[in-house]
Amino acid sequence: MNLSIHPEANEADAAAADCLERWLTDPSTRNVMVAGGNTPLDLYRRIAARRLPLLHLTVFALDEYVGVPSDEPRNCANQLQRSVAQAWRIPRFFGISSLEEEALASVQAHERRIAHAGGLDAIILGLGQNGHLGFNEPGSPADSAGRMVDLDPISIDANRKWFGGDYAPARGVTAGLRTILAARRILMLAYGPHKTAAVKAMVEGPVSERCPASHLQTHANVQVFLDEAAAAALNRSA
Repeated sequence: MNLSIHPEANEADAAAADCLERWLTDPSTRNVMVAGGNTPLDLYRRIAARRLPLLHLTVFALDEYVGVPSDEPRNCANQLQRSVAQAWRIPRFFGISSLEEEALASVQAHERRIAHAGGLDAIILGLGQNGHLGFNEPGSPADSAGRMVDLDPISIDANRKWFGGDYAPARGVTAGLRTILAARRILMLAYGPHKTAAVKAMVEGPVSERCPASHLQTHANVQVFLDEAAAAALNRSA
């Protein structure tokens, strides 16, 4: 796990954009998975501003809220369609349905599509306050498949804030850790003091289902971009 620590999030995003540009423009990169939410939005804007030739890519959403209308603009699929697929001028984008009656079948088809395409070449992740990746909450095994899950209270509260109180989804649908950890390259972003404990567990804690992100310690190519606040609890002398 390679750590890149910066005084502020905007500096970390600038460094992450340089890394991601190299990955995305590599001719061997074809299939990319992207996370929704606030954390990666500046990174996505920076890549869009560079107007890179990315027509060779296919983009897949990481996860989705369950029980929120499919036309809600803050859904992962709709947000990522705008901020990644359209902004990066990529014609092939696959999201996951937010409709409860469709979500499970949708994510299962999503993972079959990824496998048929040869797996993920790169994935962009944020870090949950409880160490989750996507909606793989604590207790998720490393070989978990795409599925619908009940969310922890801390995740529900984060969802409520994301939707400005209009919705507070208690269930999510997510690509499994098996798919995430099989990606050739993983880029992780984590910023702010509310991520300090999760970063500590991810980087220095035992590899455990209690912190799904700790499984990244076993991966050969993980680039982690942190601000000083998120990295504050790390043992810098290690």
